[in-house]
Amino acid sequence: MGSHQHHDLVPLAALISREMKSEKMEKPTVRYGYAAQSRKGEDYFMMKTDCARVPGQQSTSFSVFAVFDGHNGNAAALYSRDNLLNHILSAIPRGLGREEWLQALPRALVAGFVKTDKEFQSKGQTSGTTATFVIVDRWTVTVASVGDSRCILDTQGGGVSVLTVDHRLEENQEERERVKASGGEVGRLSILGGAEIGPLRCWPGGLCLSRSIGDMDVGEFIVPIPYVKQVKLSNAGGRLIIASDGIWDAVPSEMAAKSCRGLPAELAARQVVKEALRTRGLRDDTTCIVVDIIPPDNAMPPASPPRKKQSKLKAFFLRAKSLGSTSKMSKKLSAVGIVEELFEEGSAMLAERLGNDETGGSSTSGLFICGICQVDIAASEGISVHAGSIFSTSSKPWQGPFLCADCRNKKDAMEGKRPSGVKVT
Repeated sequence: MGSHQHHDLVPLAALISREMKSEKMEKPTVRYGYAAQSRKGEDYFMMKTDCARVPGQQSTSFSVFAVFDGHNGNAAALYSRDNLLNHILSAIPRGLGREEWLQALPRALVAGFVKTDKEFQSKGQTSGTTATFVIVDRWTVTVASVGDSRCILDTQGGGVSVLTVDHRLEENQEERERVKASGGEVGRLSILGGAEIGPLRCWPGGLCLSRSIGDMDVGEFIVPIPYVKQVKLSNAGGRLIIASDGIWDAVPSEMAAKSCRGLPAELAARQVVKEALRTRGLRDDTTCIVVDIIPPDNAMPPASPPRKKQSKLKAFFLRAKSLGSTSKMSKKLSAVGIVEELFEEGSAMLAERLGNDETGGSSTSGLFICGICQVDIAASEGISVHAGSIFSTSSKPWQGPFLCADCRNKKDAMEGKRPSGVKVT
């Protein structure tokens, strides 16, 4: 090697500090605040900004924000607040880089929600809860949700988008059909004289949500399988508003976003709660978290843009989408705050949500590992999530992920393959 080539070599320390610098540059600031008014004491929330993908490495940190709106008591909401995050993280394979980790998240969220539900139900308590769970990793936002708490995104120039789906029987026809197909009945409460009142509910149990965590005393077709959406914000950042239905029953998404534009996160959350109370009074627990994802050189949330340009932009965006947008175009769009959608799936079928696992999901001990609860299973006991499923995308029922007998029972119950309430031993 000629000595003149040595000039091109950069010492490792310099490389690392250069990398750190560009990481810093690219990394948005996350500011957040919350406000809550309690009536029944069944709303809980969590805000954690110091989670790390690689323990002890600050550069791998991500934030978690969640709202749990309990019903029929607060036990399920409390249990989910304390355990859901761990169950999700334990379903992500170790040692992944950021990109692979983000790609593994949607599946891990499904496994974590189902495991939390299964463990809580085994305690024999009857309460239930919604869960809207948001992971912010730099510019990427991943949301998983069951029930009717909601997360919306307000971006400069991109308008307001809802990142969750309400699992309410009243509003969601697809869910009504799924519940009926799995053996549930859907109808209103009838009072003396045969008059029907209130929202659509499913029976047994009379719950008006079609998905939740807990609710052991309700049919098992009320499933904990979340709707999951993952988006990447442009480097203009954006604002998330995560709240229980105490807000959304009073204030539409657009109005909530508008009411607090230009205010810092904590004040914004208070403003949204105030707005809801002004419209409806305190009829329900009302919880709101506001999260601002702010570009590095810009410590204040952006003031709201003029409304005029938006409809043109939207039309342009839709057209761009159908043209099979080139990267140049999406760069242009991201400059004005339009969001890139990375993943979206709402199916209630586990086989569809856990996908095909080419590796066979074997664990370090050489046994298979359950795709939901992460316990080791002997090859003879593990049943593929695709076995005997008409929804199977895999022609190989021996392909993973595999489920232990316990989680297999849970899967069958959720799909209405066994009578509700009968525990199969």
